[in-house]
Amino acid sequence: MANNQEPEKKKKQIREIAEAVVIALILALIIRTFVIQAFKIPSGSMEDTLLVGDHIVVSKFAYGIQVPKPAIIKVFGASLPFFETKLVSSWGKVDRGDVVVFRFPGDRSKDYIKRVIGLPGDKVELRDKALYLNDEKMKDNWGVNKGGLYGEDTEKNVNFGPYLVPEETVFVMGDNRDRSYDSRYWGPVPFKDIKGQAFIIYWSWDRDAHWLRLNRLAKIIR
Repeated sequence: MANNQEPEKKKKQIREIAEAVVIALILALIIRTFVIQAFKIPSGSMEDTLLVGDHIVVSKFAYGIQVPKPAIIKVFGASLPFFETKLVSSWGKVDRGDVVVFRFPGDRSKDYIKRVIGLPGDKVELRDKALYLNDEKMKDNWGVNKGGLYGEDTEKNVNFGPYLVPEETVFVMGDNRDRSYDSRYWGPVPFKDIKGQAFIIYWSWDRDAHWLRLNRLAKIIR
């Protein structure tokens, strides 16, 4: 009798473990899709706010609900059915100065992170690298100018606009003004493509020093 019960007991244990794993995966997917998501900063376009090697958490319900919709993704050159989300405004609002993650308009498979500079109806302009909003010089506490990647400035790094931000979109820029590929080059970000607001650095690795940046752990993103 005991010998017959042992295989059944093992099967039950395996089934319970499998169910727990499946439930955990589903919960992780739900949390990642609708609540919070982790990202790693790969470039210096947001210096000095965010550094290469910073790992951040993004709140995906800061502005509303992420509603799933059918989409196509490419895997090894093959197009496969999948889903993505679009932001439906339900609470809160996007403000100037927010650091947001969004789908890059030029390639929807990529996520970009930038700072919101202009809201719908705003007039954005750069004059000799100074930022103007609605014809008034903006108090730009975030922006830094470190020169172009090759020691040269493109025209849009020095003078840009005036540009009127369309409805249902936001105008974004990297804090590292001279080294950011942003709305100056490819246009505004549709509100529905915003994935969420970056709010904390939970890990930061300095690849040059091969060590943690301890002073950046648990740092609130502003």
